Amino acid sequence: MEMSNEQIHDIASAAWNGYQYLQKLTVRERADLMYAIAEEIEALDEELINAAHRETALPLARLQGEKGRTVHQWRSYADALRTGVYADVRIDTGDGAAKSDIRKYNKGLGPVAVFGASNFPFAFSTAGGDTASAIAAGCSVVYKEHPAHPETSRIMEHAIKRGVAKFGAPDTVFDCVKGSSNSVGETLVLNPLIKAVAFTGSFRGGKALFDLGASRSEPVPVFAEMGSVNPILALPDYLNQHGETLAAQYVASLTLGVGQFCTNPGLFIAVKGSALTLLKEGLKKAISEIGESSMLHAGICKAFQENKTILSKQPDVELLGKGVNTQEDKAGAAIYLTSGAAFLANQHLREEVFGPVGLVVECSDTDEVYAVLASVPGQLTITFAATVVDIQQNSSLLTLAQEKCGRLLFGGMPTGVEVVYAMQHGGPFPATTDSRFTSVGPDAVKRFLRPVSFQNWPNQLLPQELQDDNPLKIARIVNTVYTPE
Repeated sequence: MEMSNEQIHDIASAAWNGYQYLQKLTVRERADLMYAIAEEIEALDEELINAAHRETALPLARLQGEKGRTVHQWRSYADALRTGVYADVRIDTGDGAAKSDIRKYNKGLGPVAVFGASNFPFAFSTAGGDTASAIAAGCSVVYKEHPAHPETSRIMEHAIKRGVAKFGAPDTVFDCVKGSSNSVGETLVLNPLIKAVAFTGSFRGGKALFDLGASRSEPVPVFAEMGSVNPILALPDYLNQHGETLAAQYVASLTLGVGQFCTNPGLFIAVKGSALTLLKEGLKKAISEIGESSMLHAGICKAFQENKTILSKQPDVELLGKGVNTQEDKAGAAIYLTSGAAFLANQHLREEVFGPVGLVVECSDTDEVYAVLASVPGQLTITFAATVVDIQQNSSLLTLAQEKCGRLLFGGMPTGVEVVYAMQHGGPFPATTDSRFTSVGPDAVKRFLRPVSFQNWPNQLLPQELQDDNPLKIARIVNTVYTPE
């Protein structure tokens, strides 16, 4: 179904009424609404899992886990909302004479357009974290259905609407627009009643939406997460001690979910030597045991094969090892090898190949490791396969890495993204369009809020968050002191 411009504008207009309704709810009431929606998602049976499996080729076990994560997101964001942490209340009572009584809190931006991701049909799509965090902020949502999993989207859409109805909220709180053409999304973003946009996907798609949001007569923020090559820095002391196990860990992470994670570690950087030689043999063996797999849809598989071929034909790039690949419509894993000098001379080697492909960069020394990392654009993650001694001897690498990414790992692999307060799933451009925010964890709510101050207002006319007796019992900063009073 391809919606007309008129239908899209009608939905956006209705969303403004949904936003006004949500703004009248207290943080506790919005949390109750979110719990009602979570219950409906949790109650979905095998119909949802089977539909997603048919449309995405993702394994049933992975989809069951993702459904659980989605329910957890709604509840954990609701629990955070209840505390008042996102109201971020500041009260300066003044002295009644020279200094005014000024009180500030956060409120929602307005209706939010959410674009679904193909690689997470639950957790980053219809009922994903963007939708949950927007509603937590008191913003209505207009979801742009992803054309790769329409049946899955509609099952989730109906679950959200049942939760909204169970709570007693109007159906204007959440709605969907449908259509596979770019014009559907463009019409939605350009609607003047849409006040923010959330997107997870390719650089090209995210940048196009960002430019569109900026082109409006009233520009709006576009929070786009656009992928990353997520470098692994394997430093000498660690490589000497753990090279064999590191090879197996890297290949497992690289090929997890057919490499279709935005935190997929596509770049492995290390100093040449006997330890790296042994690790390369380990990588070659481990990757040879990886079978071919179906990707999310034919378009992604086609792009993967094309980008893989482009990488393989770059100067000074050689195949280190590969997995099974006998069918054109399936993805075969591969790891390529290049030198630090070649990497620095060829910007194409810094681009993401979405899928199970890695590039090992063999550097002459740690100074070249630094130069290689410096040449890499903004990332979601950077992982140090390092010992404490490695870091102490290469502290400049750690300093540089903090400028390059949103999440730094000491050991392990970046493909697990936990839904917790301290998670930062975002990074400098081009990983995202705004590195100040995260799209995972309760702090994702902050994207859709703005501060408003009230000066010298009678107490009874203030929002409950700002009233003297603190009826919502939330923590606030009153005259520079953090207090629930």
